[in-house]
Amino acid sequence: MRHVISLLIENESGALSRVSGLFSARGYNIESLTVAPTEDDSLSRMTIVTRGSDAVIEQITKHLNKLIDVVKVVDLSEAPNVERELLLIKVRAEGEMRQEMMRMVSIFRARVIDVTQQTFVIELTGDQGKLDAFIAALPEDSVLETVRSGICGISRGERMLRL
Repeated sequence: MRHVISLLIENESGALSRVSGLFSARGYNIESLTVAPTEDDSLSRMTIVTRGSDAVIEQITKHLNKLIDVVKVVDLSEAPNVERELLLIKVRAEGEMRQEMMRMVSIFRARVIDVTQQTFVIELTGDQGKLDAFIAALPEDSVLETVRSGICGISRGERMLRL
């Protein structure tokens, strides 16, 4: 089962390395990882997407809580949450293909953020399914390059990851 684990960690060098090392040392895979400072400059928020049974995720959570740099751990998958990912995609856009790309951008509520005579760079945010559907809808030979941010997630309602 897919889990989205969110952590507050000390914003210090080596913290990311220790967390990712914990996963690799135990043979757990990280599907997606995002990290950025929070409103408190001394803390960063890390969002990790991984797969495993509830027992495996419980073990991961226990090991994470033992790390000195980790302040708090929450499995966002346990309660309603909001997840988003960013996709930047460079596509071939020449001749009649330009109009087709603009239709796709409109349908998926994306934005063209860079234009050349041969290419468009398109920005799209949404859940993984939306991004996957956008890529699948494009003609295969039109995709030149893709970059995905990984998932950012936050709990809905009153539940918060704070000190």
